[in-house]
Amino acid sequence: MSAFSSLSHKPNNGRLQLKMHTVSASLEIHDILAFMPHRYPFSLVDRVLELVPAKRIKALKNVSINDPFFTGHFPRHPIMPAVLILEALAQAAALLTIARELRKPESKHYYFLGIDNARFKRVVEPGDQLILYVSAGRNMRGVWKFDARAEVDGVLAAEANLICSVTDVTV
Repeated sequence: MSAFSSLSHKPNNGRLQLKMHTVSASLEIHDILAFMPHRYPFSLVDRVLELVPAKRIKALKNVSINDPFFTGHFPRHPIMPAVLILEALAQAAALLTIARELRKPESKHYYFLGIDNARFKRVVEPGDQLILYVSAGRNMRGVWKFDARAEVDGVLAAEANLICSVTDVTV
């Protein structure tokens, strides 16, 4: 069952109706696309395997030779760019924040403020399933800190501390 299947896609004074609190749940691609602004080729989360709002998320990126970045990175030995692994982790963090904030994404902007302690331990290649783990840390005045790591087959591929901001959209 999808985590957002109990979620009304209709706004309620700009707030979403989410009927889960500490229940671990999952999200399918349709739910992700409904709440994230990213689209192909920059949508880097294919599925949310577990979601505990305000606490943690476990998500999946299926790495395909058809991903456009493999054309030039690198033609004879394709590997996923490290910066895109960080972006996938940031998108998972945004989904975690959306579940916490209970607001329609159109009413918020999500931005990177910083990346600390980024380490890359394993190359990520076409055919890999990149599992994204993000845990929420502190949240002060719209600035979130996250501990994030990405694994392939249970082996650490990357880890970082992410700092993101959540701001209201002003028209």
